[in-house]
Amino acid sequence: MRLVAFSIQDYRSITKAYRLRMGQWTVLIGPNNEGKSNILKGLAMALETVVSEQVHLVRDPAGRVVRRRAIGGRRNYDWPRDFPVRLQERQPDGQSVFLLEFELDDVEIGDFRKEIGSQLNGTLPIQVSMGNNNNVAFEVKKQGRGAKTLSRKSESIARFIAARLDMEYIPTVRTADSARRIVEEMVDRALRRVEHEAQYQEALARITELQEPVLQGISSVIEQSLREFLPDVRAVYVTISDEARSSAFRRSCEIVVDDGTATQLQYKGDGVQSIAALSLMRHASESGAVGRNLVVAIEEPESHLHPNAIHQLRGVLRDISESRQIVMTTHNPLFVDRGDIRNNIIVSKNRAEPATSIRQIREILGVRASDNLRNADIVLVVEGENDSTSARALLRALSTPLKEALDQGTLTIESLLGAGNLSYRLSLLRDALCATYAFLDDDPAGHKSFERARRDGLITVADVTFTVCQGQREAEFEDMYDVSVYERQMIERYGVRLDGPRFRNDRKWSFRVRDTFRHQGKPWNDQIAAEVKLAVAHAVEGQPATALNANRREAFDALVGALERRLETLSQGRRTPARSRGKGRPLIPDPPNLPV
Repeated sequence: MRLVAFSIQDYRSITKAYRLRMGQWTVLIGPNNEGKSNILKGLAMALETVVSEQVHLVRDPAGRVVRRRAIGGRRNYDWPRDFPVRLQERQPDGQSVFLLEFELDDVEIGDFRKEIGSQLNGTLPIQVSMGNNNNVAFEVKKQGRGAKTLSRKSESIARFIAARLDMEYIPTVRTADSARRIVEEMVDRALRRVEHEAQYQEALARITELQEPVLQGISSVIEQSLREFLPDVRAVYVTISDEARSSAFRRSCEIVVDDGTATQLQYKGDGVQSIAALSLMRHASESGAVGRNLVVAIEEPESHLHPNAIHQLRGVLRDISESRQIVMTTHNPLFVDRGDIRNNIIVSKNRAEPATSIRQIREILGVRASDNLRNADIVLVVEGENDSTSARALLRALSTPLKEALDQGTLTIESLLGAGNLSYRLSLLRDALCATYAFLDDDPAGHKSFERARRDGLITVADVTFTVCQGQREAEFEDMYDVSVYERQMIERYGVRLDGPRFRNDRKWSFRVRDTFRHQGKPWNDQIAAEVKLAVAHAVEGQPATALNANRREAFDALVGALERRLETLSQGRRTPARSRGKGRPLIPDPPNLPV
């Protein structure tokens, strides 16, 4: 069971936000005080109401299931605080309304039919209304035949959802106390099992025996003091129950973190406290959601963290989102979903709507990109300027989608000016909200730069193609070209023929050309090497359709395919309407740009 859309009306600063798409990775971005946190808090409150097991279910006169507020619940609705203040005088009976739309898979549809006794097409919309009477109305908002029948089964449906879905809300303030409370709960659950053992019971009895005379003495002192003012007092007893005594043992714990210096967590820096609390919250929520889908709502995960810790946290959250749903607010470009633009919801100027372009997201976050990156969705990084010239010509000649993307600026090519600059350049592009792909030489320098960037969390195996050429120990871009494309320039400009054994071997192109020049009595230095590479790039640029060697182009063809798939994914993300992609019709069509 997945949450696929969320609507909210009259909650705090939010008057209306309609059908916000919820994916595996959903990001709420926008300026401060525009409603991001209120949308996230509203989502958390509505979900907790649906999945909570600590509620009392009754029916109102209209037959709706009413869930009375749970005592000690984590997020209780408070009408004076949560219903829009500007509306309270005009609407004293006003309600905050939340609509959660769930998608069921085929197995869950079958289970729903068996457990509830009703047919479902895969979409289950639940409306939660909260008002000024401490009651929470819970309704199934289904259209068509069977809607009334489903509404009468709301109580069973609530239990059905709670058995398959859970949620965890992680606030922006994450302190050592937050972590300690979670650890205490973990310790409490674990130690309860020990309390049933005979040795523990014997030890507890001995402690009780030792404490009893002390408690009796205290009782006597209090009794004498009270009788001076209250003569009718007959006796005073100070006691500790067995449960309280055991609970004290379970709840008295400290967290010491040794990161080079063993220190209580409360005395560590804000960043360490935040990441510890967040990681423990995630552990507690996942361990409690076994067998159920988990929606994790996180406020500003970057708060208090060092940039390196933010990068690591993003990787952890990305891994979690493979199997769980993540919804977050953020001001950090690192958490933006570049793969599917519509997973980023922009909350700004009293509107909440899916982003339509990476440029729009950059403007909201205040990211300044250079002119050539202003519209870029994907940046292909290559090692040298000549590689950039050749790659641009080849991609335009071999792929219509890539040609269009290059013309429109959604795909651009950047030179690293050396493989050693890969990590630095990727970090800058990431901060500019660009998705990146690398085309690197198949040599030690290229592989070393890739491994360094991969360790830094800047690139994955899926984001790189090496210039592998069949039959060669090492290879660079020029090794992929057909010699006939540029051999005439070598003869006319340098008087060098490329048909000898010095050029026909398995070393990479730069070494073979250098040895060929020297063997034929020609000078060779860095300047000449640069001129030769430039001449070859211009030759490829002149006839790109036939420039690649038929026996050595496989890696470049793989690069073309990878870039086309990336662009198609981004294009689908922009085209996909903000509604469930699952079975059944959406509740209502999506109107454009509805105000918050």
